[in-house]
Amino acid sequence: MFAQKKKAKEPLPIPKWKIQGRFAFIFNQSSFTNWVSGGENTVAGNININYDINHKNENLNWDTRVISGYGLSYLGEKGYRKTDDRFELNSLLGIKSKDFWFFSFFTNFKTQYTEGYNYKIEPKSLVSNFFSPAYLSFGPGMLWKESDNLNVNIAPATSRFTFVNDEFSGQFGVEEGDNSVFSLGFNLTGYSKFSLMENIEMENIIALYSDYLGKPQNIDLDYQSNIRFKVNKFIKMQMTFHTIIDDNSSGKVQFRQLFGMGLNYDFHEKVTY
Repeated sequence: MFAQKKKAKEPLPIPKWKIQGRFAFIFNQSSFTNWVSGGENTVAGNININYDINHKNENLNWDTRVISGYGLSYLGEKGYRKTDDRFELNSLLGIKSKDFWFFSFFTNFKTQYTEGYNYKIEPKSLVSNFFSPAYLSFGPGMLWKESDNLNVNIAPATSRFTFVNDEFSGQFGVEEGDNSVFSLGFNLTGYSKFSLMENIEMENIIALYSDYLGKPQNIDLDYQSNIRFKVNKFIKMQMTFHTIIDDNSSGKVQFRQLFGMGLNYDFHEKVTY
């Protein structure tokens, strides 16, 4: 008899194309009846539709991500109020240099769909609208990418355009009478996703920007952390913490927090080798 050696497992082939479209609906609700401590009935829902398109070959890496979300809440006598409104397109092209390093070129566009109001003053004040503001950023740089779940892109010569309509001329860093402004600066973006424990994952997305042409010491920050608790294939609980620091849009730190039960569905999933 001859001893047989186990064959070493062959490495899995790297997909040339990966496409994933995800739909998520997050719902939370509170109700009070004769509650002595007080309280206000609220119902809130958020819809998110995200698309990821990834292409790889021996020397090329191209990642494209579309992030789209909209949310409303109903607060008793106060009526409906917007809780989320976002459209963002990210595209990052990398040509392999060495190990995990790539020469890169990134493009980012973001805006919102509908009117936004400041409800802390009476009467409520309009603070944003579709394409007001809208931001378009692009530039060359260097990408360090260990995997699809961990990467950092450094772009020291990033061009950024800010667009507004006539109603918002003079705001968001745009001069009075103009509808756009150009800036040149340093941009750093990072992405990580990992498991905290079984059925719990954490996702972190960060973007930093410093404008060489105007107050480079004021660094814009956009940081979002998502913690997802998987119940089963279709149901997840999600916590979102979102912080924005941007002197051109607000002199204060902006913060958004969301917690709720979500329905998740992958409506488009394709892998090509």
